[in-house]
Amino acid sequence: MITKDSIETAYSFLHQKRNVYIHSSLNWQKDDIEYAIASYVDDMSRDLYEAIRGGRADFLRDHKRFTEDITQAVERLENML
Repeated sequence: MITKDSIETAYSFLHQKRNVYIHSSLNWQKDDIEYAIASYVDDMSRDLYEAIRGGRADFLRDHKRFTEDITQAVERLENML
């Protein structure tokens, strides 16, 4: 079951991290954000993760696709609000 609170919490966290990530020019900061998001995803509601991952097992965990993934995650969560 996906609660409105879990959607709002995930949206707020990912939105804030995405904004810092896309404007950062510091590789260490981007790496830290990727790590924080991966850790967050490990603890988030499985139902919510299933709803936003679009069928990809490595969603929000793939370094090469991270910018695209976090943007999609924020968009999908926003649409769920």
